[in-house]
Amino acid sequence: MGWFSDSGYWLGRLLFQRGLAALYVIAFLAAAAQFRPLLGEHGLLPVPRLLARTRFRDAPSVFHAHYSDRFFAAVAWAGALVSAALLAGVGDRVPLGAAMALWAVVWALYLSIVNVGQTWYAFGWETLLLEAGFLAVFLGNSSVAPPVLVLWLVRWLLFRLEFGAGLIKLRGDRCWRELTCLYYHHETQPMPGPLSWFFHHLPRPVHRAEAAANFVAQLAAPVVLFAPQPASGVAAAFMVVTQLWLVVSGNFAWLNWLTIVLALPVAAGPPAARLLGVTAPHRAAAPAWFEALVLAVTVLVAVLSYLPARNLLSRRQLMNASFEPLHLVNTYGAFGTVGRIRHEVVVEGTADEEITADTRWTEYAFKGKPGDVRRMPRQFAPYHLRLDWLMWFAALSPSYASSWLPGLLGRLLDNDPAVLRLLRGNPFPDAPPTAVRAVLYRYRFTDWRELRSTGAWWQRTLVGTYMRPVVKPG
Repeated sequence: MGWFSDSGYWLGRLLFQRGLAALYVIAFLAAAAQFRPLLGEHGLLPVPRLLARTRFRDAPSVFHAHYSDRFFAAVAWAGALVSAALLAGVGDRVPLGAAMALWAVVWALYLSIVNVGQTWYAFGWETLLLEAGFLAVFLGNSSVAPPVLVLWLVRWLLFRLEFGAGLIKLRGDRCWRELTCLYYHHETQPMPGPLSWFFHHLPRPVHRAEAAANFVAQLAAPVVLFAPQPASGVAAAFMVVTQLWLVVSGNFAWLNWLTIVLALPVAAGPPAARLLGVTAPHRAAAPAWFEALVLAVTVLVAVLSYLPARNLLSRRQLMNASFEPLHLVNTYGAFGTVGRIRHEVVVEGTADEEITADTRWTEYAFKGKPGDVRRMPRQFAPYHLRLDWLMWFAALSPSYASSWLPGLLGRLLDNDPAVLRLLRGNPFPDAPPTAVRAVLYRYRFTDWRELRSTGAWWQRTLVGTYMRPVVKPG
């Protein structure tokens, strides 16, 4: 390994940059498809309203210079196109400076979206994508060997991601320490996938093994990342395996896939390249200006790491927090608490002119979140269904939905086309409903006997009214 670069990691860099570019494509496409009803000029949380009360230095974004729905769409589609070009390998076919500029454009455009995204973008994988994208700018392209310092910064990011998630569990819900959280998690997670029902019904000793393996992957393996090869590569490969387990057992947008992408530069290091029989092509020496930039960025990340590192050691550890508006170095964590009971907010409408005890209510179906008990959960990750995710939070507490759920019900009273595109269907295609409401159900997975006899994946029980019927004014 040289003092600045190491050709042995060229395969890991290639896989990292291609995988990251693919995830950016998905993120930008999701933004283009969903922003208008969520964040647009007439959205549930309009961007112009946020910009009117937010300074550029507090939330840097190109939208401070100008906002329109058409401009937002242009930003999202431009980001998707540049990301697709990087995925296709354009970054390795242009000069080093141009490749860095392409990655910087991708990062800046997505930063602009996240910083106006409000609660719709308040997820740890948004800042994780930004932080990884910033590091990708300084990993170089095929004209130079991967810079060692940036490879170590990628390991530092992966360490904070996994170790932070492990600590938040260790300090949080006691079911993690008792290795029993997986008795409930597959059923109560935000958006179960098509195999979640089967995972939930695994024997309890397997669930305990899952929890124990989680601690190995999140507390032991991250430390080994800083060991020499092949130990660090084995640790990274173990992380990849555990993340694939999470991929098939649930829908966590691109969180698991991005964790895998971050592990690839270590897992696909020199031992893996030798095992695969591939050799590094000849690389020219890195130009002095590139080395200077890498050194400067390393110092910057080291300084900005102080607060995230202190947070890891704190008894009051924050989960998924940024300490500066560029989201350059962040803190991460997930599922410090695991719910034992699943509640779902179900939105209903009626065509009846008067609301009585006999009013017939028809349910609105969402694309991903549980609704119809006979509908098998679907796989959407790495695509992110933002409204479906926020509906899960709404079921945890009305405070999570107070800023946007009343607006959602109002749009349904108008049969708003943009909002309806976020749903699986419109039960009132000919005329808008006269009233809409939200009710709360308790959901649980059926057992094998119930599934065979009824065809239902879920059993649900009405808890009560979540939001009273809303009618159109006038």
